[in-house]
Amino acid sequence: MFAGLQPGLLSIRRTATQSIVERGLMTSTWPSYLRLLENGELERRAREAADVLADCTLCPRQCHADRRRADPRSYCRTGRAALVSSAFPHHGEEDCLRGWNGSGTIFFGQCNLRCVFCQNFDISQQCRGRPVTDGQLADLMLALQDRGCHNINLVTPSHVVPQVLQGLAVAAERGLRLPLVYNTGGYDRLETLQWLDGVIDVYMPDFKFWDPATARELAHAADYPEVARAAIKEMHRQVGDLVLDRQGLARRGLLVRHLVMPGGLEETRQILRFLAREVSSETFINIMPQYRPAGLAARYPTIARPLRRTEFEEAVAMARQEGLREKGEEKGGKGG
Repeated sequence: MFAGLQPGLLSIRRTATQSIVERGLMTSTWPSYLRLLENGELERRAREAADVLADCTLCPRQCHADRRRADPRSYCRTGRAALVSSAFPHHGEEDCLRGWNGSGTIFFGQCNLRCVFCQNFDISQQCRGRPVTDGQLADLMLALQDRGCHNINLVTPSHVVPQVLQGLAVAAERGLRLPLVYNTGGYDRLETLQWLDGVIDVYMPDFKFWDPATARELAHAADYPEVARAAIKEMHRQVGDLVLDRQGLARRGLLVRHLVMPGGLEETRQILRFLAREVSSETFINIMPQYRPAGLAARYPTIARPLRRTEFEEAVAMARQEGLREKGEEKGGKGG
């Protein structure tokens, strides 16, 4: 299933979701991390993940930096403390995340990718952000809950999973009860994702590129397509297809984002085919048309222009061809 333009997932599968909830098929402990909090597993995983910072292998870069101190080998340029650029109720996310009070986004500074077109270039690649302790990160989560946000939306968290786990352990002890959204570029190591099994309720990865040559040129990560495929399969194994509650809010599951790139429609086709055939034909995907040449994109002729409307429309048609249906189509309604 897919949504186009500014995402509108609010009405998708509402009836089916109601029946799921009413039959009691959702987990009785929700958010899911509360079960791990109760049996001590959350704290154990937080300690185990933090130990990896001494010889960091958290992400596919495998840089082996000692992130307990300033180490020039650290690809993400992040030490023991996570960097946070901002934390606020975000009203521009997908409908099923933002609801009416906003998605409680925490933007982490730095990234394990080097996307030359990043629309948050100053955050992801220019060290914008302030270091926060585990307790301060917990404070941010709880403050967003107090402001009525529907979830905690962790933006670019792949390189700070230990800090997230430790901050979550503190926040959950102090009363955090919001589901976690793992909002990632898709460059995630399987071993790290396994620490998040039973912690994350909603995975929201990007799937950016299919061709290793494109990934090498535009993100300095030739292995990105292989890594993203494996990561998305693991995310789906953990949480399944996206399920909404009776109010249309995301409760649990996988939601994939794909930014259509200028001249990149063949890669879009391969990504959509993979999702439909190797993950689930019920995969929720947000096909995004808002590409613009940000960051360093002007230096790369193939992406130094905005996306054409016709390219986006063709991407949407491809999704239909691969069996990914527009919202409302499963009930015979007209998609929007």
